[in-house]
Amino acid sequence: MSATDPQAQFEQVVMPHLDAAYNLARWLAGNDHDAEDIAQEACLRAFRFLGGFRGGNSRSWLLTIVRNTAYTWLKQNRPQAVVILGDEELSEIEDPTAPANHSNILHHADRDVLRAALEALPAEFREVLVLRELEGLSYKEIADVADAPIGTVMSRLARARKQLQEYLVGREK
Repeated sequence: MSATDPQAQFEQVVMPHLDAAYNLARWLAGNDHDAEDIAQEACLRAFRFLGGFRGGNSRSWLLTIVRNTAYTWLKQNRPQAVVILGDEELSEIEDPTAPANHSNILHHADRDVLRAALEALPAEFREVLVLRELEGLSYKEIADVADAPIGTVMSRLARARKQLQEYLVGREK
């Protein structure tokens, strides 16, 4: 691949991660149509700034662009959908002594109920849960994408799981 061939570089750096990009956009936007717009805009931005990519984890790089594009799009088109959480809320971490059986609850949850539960989460919680559980990113990769400390990622993930569990348990009752 030649450094002067942006198309070849784009195909190598961005194209393998289009499904992950769309998936993140879908969960942040809440519907397919808006996700397509966000993913397309993110790909245009990735192409435009490809010269700034200095190697490393291209998936995290692209997902960072998707995340930023999604939040910009949401602020412009649905400002009520973007909720910024305070430090107090972010610092709350799930009690490690509390019984938690996330995988069992998720395994038995109906797909539509699970989708509704994920969509009910604040965007900051939903994004870390999607990046971890659906995209398989490490805490460090999520921290890079979200531009947040690993501790914040862990806190958001714990709170997301707890809220998801409460939603699903509440639906069962």
